[in-house]
Amino acid sequence: MDAVALAGTVPAFLGVVLLIAATPGPAMALVVRRAALRGTGAAVPTVLGLEAGLLVWALLAGAGVAAAVAASEVAHLVLRVAGAVVLLWLGGRALWRAGRGGGEAPVPGGGGAGAGAGRRAFGEGLLVQLANPKLAVFMVALYPQFVPAGSDPLPAAAVLGLLQVAVETALYLGLAVGVGRAGTWFRRPRVGRGLDAAAGTVLVGMGLRVAVTTR
Repeated sequence: MDAVALAGTVPAFLGVVLLIAATPGPAMALVVRRAALRGTGAAVPTVLGLEAGLLVWALLAGAGVAAAVAASEVAHLVLRVAGAVVLLWLGGRALWRAGRGGGEAPVPGGGGAGAGAGRRAFGEGLLVQLANPKLAVFMVALYPQFVPAGSDPLPAAAVLGLLQVAVETALYLGLAVGVGRAGTWFRRPRVGRGLDAAAGTVLVGMGLRVAVTTR
């Protein structure tokens, strides 16, 4: 890997990644909801799960697997259906909680989450990323543009993936801190139900969009 040539592409890569990371999507919806209802500390496992999934896709892109998934109609269909199911399931749960008056008990003062809740939050974030067909297409379309010609794509993709993980982790943790500081307001029953309803609507809408979008 030509480290010098790769370093020259990093500023442009980080600019693109920052713009994409700041765009609202299912990842941001999960982080906001978690931080609002459970506190900043409880959002950390969600962020780590999301970024672990992103790094997996980056490595798969470098190994050529993501390109194969993006090119294969069958693989893309399977991943698209899985992604739609995951998003619809998460969104449906949030809407169900909103309808019944709140299911996940808010933590007074933002006390974080226990080990079991942390593992579930990590798994939820990881699952959302791994079942995201748009992420596979994104990696295939974006990463090769910043890999110097003649470089081994796997280590280059690993470096770019780690950089993207660093940018997104900082952004999402900053978002979690900001939302967590307003936790007392968010944890009011009426506001919590509204947040569940909003997050559920976003996730269901994105799930339906994934389901009907072929590419």
